[in-house]
Amino acid sequence: MRHNKAVNHLGRKSGHRKALLANMASSLILNKRIVTTVAKAKALKSYVEPLITKSKEDTTHNRRIVFSYIKDKNAVAELFRTVAPKVADRPGGYTRVLHLGFRQGDAADMALIELVDFNEAALASDPKAAKKTTRRSRAKKAEEAAPAAEAPAAE
Repeated sequence: MRHNKAVNHLGRKSGHRKALLANMASSLILNKRIVTTVAKAKALKSYVEPLITKSKEDTTHNRRIVFSYIKDKNAVAELFRTVAPKVADRPGGYTRVLHLGFRQGDAADMALIELVDFNEAALASDPKAAKKTTRRSRAKKAEEAAPAAEAPAAE
C-alpha cells in the first residue's frame, strides 16, 4: 500500500533520483521540451516549477538556491535571462505534460513535458484570440443588414 508516500522514488536511490531530476530540469530549461516517461515527467514538474517561481525575482540568493538544485550554470543563466521574463505574469503552471502513447520497446507510457510559454504552435492558435465574435454581435449584424436590404426596395 502507498499510504502517505508523497514522493515517487522512480526506482532509484535518493542521490540517483536527485541527479536524474537535476539533469532533466537542465534539459527542459535549455531545450524548452523533452520526451520522457509519464512518471518522470510528473516528478520533474513538481521539481522544476518551484525553481521557475524562484527565478522570477533575480537576486544572487535566488540564483544560488536554483544552482544548488540544477548544477548547470548555462541552464541557470537561461532560466533567469529567458524563461523568467516570459513567465513573470503567470501565477504558476509553467509546464505542460502531454501523453504520447506507449514506447515501442517496453510499452512504457511516454509523455512530452514542455514550458507553456515557449510553445509557438499553441500560442499561434490561441482560442481566445481566434474567437472574437459572439452570438450577440451576429444578431446586431443581421439587424443592420435588414434595413439596408429594405432601402432599395422602398425606392
